[in-house]
Amino acid sequence: MKFKNINRKSFQLSPEQLVKTELFRREFLLPLIIKPALNNIDLASWASENKHFIQTKLLHHGGILFRNFSINSVTKIEDFIKTISGNLLEYSYCSTPRSQISGNLYTSTEYPADQFIPLHNEMSYSSSWPMKIWFFCVKAAEERGETPIADSRKVFQRIDPKIREQFINKKIMYVRNYGEGFDLQWENVFQTNNKSKVEAYCCKAGIEFEWKDKNHLRTRQVCQAVATHPQTGETVWFNQAHLFHISSLKPEVREFLTSNFKESELPRNAYYGDSSPLETSVLNEIREIYQQEAITFPWQEGDILMLDNMLTAHGRMPFLGTRKVVVGMAEPYIG
Repeated sequence: MKFKNINRKSFQLSPEQLVKTELFRREFLLPLIIKPALNNIDLASWASENKHFIQTKLLHHGGILFRNFSINSVTKIEDFIKTISGNLLEYSYCSTPRSQISGNLYTSTEYPADQFIPLHNEMSYSSSWPMKIWFFCVKAAEERGETPIADSRKVFQRIDPKIREQFINKKIMYVRNYGEGFDLQWENVFQTNNKSKVEAYCCKAGIEFEWKDKNHLRTRQVCQAVATHPQTGETVWFNQAHLFHISSLKPEVREFLTSNFKESELPRNAYYGDSSPLETSVLNEIREIYQQEAITFPWQEGDILMLDNMLTAHGRMPFLGTRKVVVGMAEPYIG
């Protein structure tokens, strides 16, 4: 009877107690895995109360894998992204084929399943890029199909200082030819069939352009080789020279293109910013560092991988079966 006079006190878990965190592997800082500690936690609602927590963890780790949150629709992933970063970005001035899923959510790069997509930072071939990028696994492949990730800070630190200095001083020039039938059409890249709008975009972005005939466009742009993160102040390797350069292609594809096109007419290529040629041996060294720093984890359906696009590079492994990964980007930044 003496317990009847004790008043009950309400007990409420703090938002951070609603989830648990762990590392994929102890030796890797990347990615941090966040899982629900209780059933039926709405990820978007939890995120809206924990933006600072998420941002702090993202800046430290470079990437967060949200797992087991029962996300089963692109509408929910869109709501989650908007909760953290506001409106999603349109994928304009793209470099790979994608299809629009819903709003500004897109398929991941639609290259054949047997092709490996090298590690890179999204739109680092440009002078502006999204600060954040999300990958939502709708359907995992039957075999492989991982999205490897790598710390761009570590990549920068591992590159020979002499190579870094040369890239920093000269920067990178990207040359693209559209409308040859071997790469993207300019209408797809710029999301318009209006030439005046293309020219206006190029002028604003500092892209040199020329119409080679009625429907063939060539562009050149000199961009950064490294970048400084605006919040952490850290230096990151931030370019796609190793991906745009013709040496990235399979030997048979490279031989076909060089036999049928002048160098200036190749669908895409990369040079130092002063137009001097990039050394293939140097690019191979950089590719090897990316491979050594790559971290892979198996996708689970419903997974959401959130990356700081400057701190962390991503790619795609070959796969078997059907694979569907949806991509969203936000927070535009001009370097």
